[in-house]
Amino acid sequence: MDKMHQIIKLTNEVFEEEFEVPAEQLKPEAQLFGELGLDSLDTVDLIVALQKKFKMTIRGDERIREIRSLEDLYNYLKSVGPDEPEDL
Repeated sequence: MDKMHQIIKLTNEVFEEEFEVPAEQLKPEAQLFGELGLDSLDTVDLIVALQKKFKMTIRGDERIREIRSLEDLYNYLKSVGPDEPEDL
């Protein structure tokens, strides 16, 4: 499995497990704060869950504020994550 597929799989698991978002709603174009129902308080929980899932620190990165869709989130995680998928 390549890096992006692994990122998508792990990120979608976070949304399914932590936020009870049905898998069929987890499409790249889905808006985090509209279609997926997240609010500003959920953002903190999302960051914590992603840090645990990806074993990385993403707090303090201003680029996180620009994320609006799942695709934005996938691309962000790809840019800051390990180069090899097995390292995820």
